[in-house]
Amino acid sequence: MLKVFGKGLLLAAGGAGAGAVVYYRNDLPQLQYDAAGAAGSFLKLLDAERAHDVGVWLAQKQLFPRDSRPDPPSLQTRVWGRDFSNPIGLAAGFDKNAEAMEGLLGLGFGFIEVGTITPLPQGGNPKPRVFRLPELSATINRCGFNSKGVDAANVNLLNYRLKLIRDHSELARSKVEDQTGTPDQLTRSAGLVAVNLGKNKICEDPAADYCVGVTKLGPFADFIVINVSSPNTPGLRALQGKKELEKLMRRVKATRDGMEWGERGPPPLLIKMAPDVDGPGRADIAALTIRLGLDGLVVGNTTISRPLQVQAHPTGAEEGGLSGQPLMDLSTEVLKDMYRHTRGRVPLVGCGGVCSGEDAYRKIRAGASLVELWTSMAYEGPALVPRLKRELAECLERDGFKSVEEAVGADLPEEEVKSWWRSWF
Repeated sequence: MLKVFGKGLLLAAGGAGAGAVVYYRNDLPQLQYDAAGAAGSFLKLLDAERAHDVGVWLAQKQLFPRDSRPDPPSLQTRVWGRDFSNPIGLAAGFDKNAEAMEGLLGLGFGFIEVGTITPLPQGGNPKPRVFRLPELSATINRCGFNSKGVDAANVNLLNYRLKLIRDHSELARSKVEDQTGTPDQLTRSAGLVAVNLGKNKICEDPAADYCVGVTKLGPFADFIVINVSSPNTPGLRALQGKKELEKLMRRVKATRDGMEWGERGPPPLLIKMAPDVDGPGRADIAALTIRLGLDGLVVGNTTISRPLQVQAHPTGAEEGGLSGQPLMDLSTEVLKDMYRHTRGRVPLVGCGGVCSGEDAYRKIRAGASLVELWTSMAYEGPALVPRLKRELAECLERDGFKSVEEAVGADLPEEEVKSWWRSWF
């Protein structure tokens, strides 16, 4: 299906949904973004995973539109000493093998999280394993960490970093900074890349698997995420238990801390936790994060729970993790709990159900310093990203916040956070 808008060739493409759009020209006006929703209906005829693979390939070839507009100053934020042009990121699971970073960052994300990447290549669970629930803007997947392994990702991440260095050098030589900003600013505008690490399905020593990922991929990561929360790898969620998680994270942190990192220091180390963790388990994870000096949490992953509207859906009985809009309330409540538990002492990344700028704002007010999405983009396409940023900036202005940082945790009064903290220690 092809459509022409102005001088740009419009080509339908996308992920789990049918909204993604690819353009022949990379730098396009808003009009062509607005055409996204009408352009991808043929993808409904494709298997969900096949449609996703097409989307990754197109991003890899940089055929997605590029959001070249500067982000509003209110969205710029600083976390772990790293500058984000905006707090909106692409969650792990889209670019599993770090193959399409430049094209995805060009959509306007402040950062992306690649992975989950396992030490050795593995095919994951049998297909079909990704299922659409389009009426609910949701998907169910049981992929099982399908990954090309750390060696393939190492090559991709190295090549990406080398390209950034080359681009930086070319900008410096051409003195572009005199007109459009410093080379450092222009390099940062490409966005940051986090690396999400997992273990192989067949594994005798899970900690060793994660340490392999840290050693081989950590040097290319702006931050590292340890995924112990996917419901699709047998035994993985057991690593969220108090004793198991402490043993795991002590080894992983020791591996990171024992490496040479240069002036910038080691990449921040985060745990990705499930939204299904119960109250005592949440408190344990928060206390461990503070005690071990970890750098943050991604809250959370897909859920094995099924809200009523999902139970009533013909596809709702499929096994696997549920993502998308039905996850918003649960994941945000867990996020709020984790902000209370950590007393705001470590940055939290809010993930789950974000479909609008208002959703992202709700995550921030619940305690998130950064916000991730994926399923909503699979349905709505690249036009979602600039729209969401615009809506988020409007939410901040409406409520009198001059920056993202000012709004973090705004829904939790300071005294409430302190009282929760005292009750755990």
